[in-house]
Amino acid sequence: MQNGCSGIRQGSEKSMKILFIGDVVGKGGREAVRRLVPDLRREFNAQLVIVNGENSAAGSGISASCARELLEAADVITLGDHAWDQKGFDAEIAQFKNVIRPANYAAGQPGRGFGVFSNPAGGEVAVIALQGKVFMRDCAYCPFETADRILKTLPPTVKSVLVDFHAEATSEKLAMQHYLDGRVTAVVGTHTHVQTADARVSASGTAMLSDTGMVGAEMSILGRAIPDVLKKFTGGMPVRLPVVETGIIRLDAAVISYDAVTGKASAIETFSRTTEV
Repeated sequence: MQNGCSGIRQGSEKSMKILFIGDVVGKGGREAVRRLVPDLRREFNAQLVIVNGENSAAGSGISASCARELLEAADVITLGDHAWDQKGFDAEIAQFKNVIRPANYAAGQPGRGFGVFSNPAGGEVAVIALQGKVFMRDCAYCPFETADRILKTLPPTVKSVLVDFHAEATSEKLAMQHYLDGRVTAVVGTHTHVQTADARVSASGTAMLSDTGMVGAEMSILGRAIPDVLKKFTGGMPVRLPVVETGIIRLDAAVISYDAVTGKASAIETFSRTTEV
């Protein structure tokens, strides 16, 4: 197993910690989560583990069986623009109180866009999923207005809030980070599958990261087979893009340290781990 580590550290080492894991791609990604997360939970003393699972079923969407598999290691699953790609999950999502689809979808869509979860070490954490609009499927309402609406509904006892902003454009992600600065514990990005190097904590105590990365094959292009992706780019014709399910699977993640009493973040640290599947 290889590992790398980079990040920003501030504040007390006694603060609570959330482990947030980037987009899980296919069966190989799910297996890497099952293998690596229990040890990572202990290594970082993380009390809550959140994983974005919207690509966990064959690289597109999620199913009930995939959700159950991820929840063997994680506490909460967030979704994104591929939430409904797997037939039948619109009915299955009702089984899972800890699977969160984007909150800025139409109100009539199944599932819920946020939840409040108990931290076993103390306090509660609200997890909100939002989907961006720039370069994304045109099916989501304004994520900024949605964030405002949800924050107003949270009980005053909930001080800690993590937002998974599933978006393509870094400009939109940065805008959301600044918009929610000082009002939430963390705004972490997903969707692009490439971990960014901008992890930081603002003076107001909000941890920020444009993209967490993915859990997928290291020798791939965003988890897909390299020859097929190259054929699509160079040939300009529709090409099936199979998921790379075996070999070295890389898990990208971030650990957010925060004060459960104030909800203020003190540190965010990004890292990657690998395992062979």
